[in-house]
Amino acid sequence: MESASRALDAPVPEVDKVNLAQKLALFSEHWSPKVVGELNGQHVRLARLHGPFVWHQHEAEDELFLVLHGHLRMELRERTVDVGPGEFIIIPRGVEHRPVAEEEVHVLLFEPASTLNTGDVREARTAEQLQHL
Repeated sequence: MESASRALDAPVPEVDKVNLAQKLALFSEHWSPKVVGELNGQHVRLARLHGPFVWHQHEAEDELFLVLHGHLRMELRERTVDVGPGEFIIIPRGVEHRPVAEEEVHVLLFEPASTLNTGDVREARTAEQLQHL
């Protein structure tokens, strides 16, 4: 019974909704993901993409790209997948890929908190420290 009352005395975590459009309005830079949520060691990130990114892979993490606005072309070494609004693609760990956005694309990313945006490549757009919005 003591553990049950301790659980009742524990602070209640904040529970609130997130408006993705409002969060996207807070930044304009491309290829710089922002953290908008966290759960179970995973990040929910938003990013604006434009132009081609770098070919890379993630050795230990899978990535989910959900397109909110625009059209994303996900280049894989063996094929290309076009992803439109309301669609998502999961890139399994170890798969080399390159996102390309001919026009600005807004995406929601769901991936482990340890995921570096450029994976096994370090370059000018590598985001070592992510901003939390």
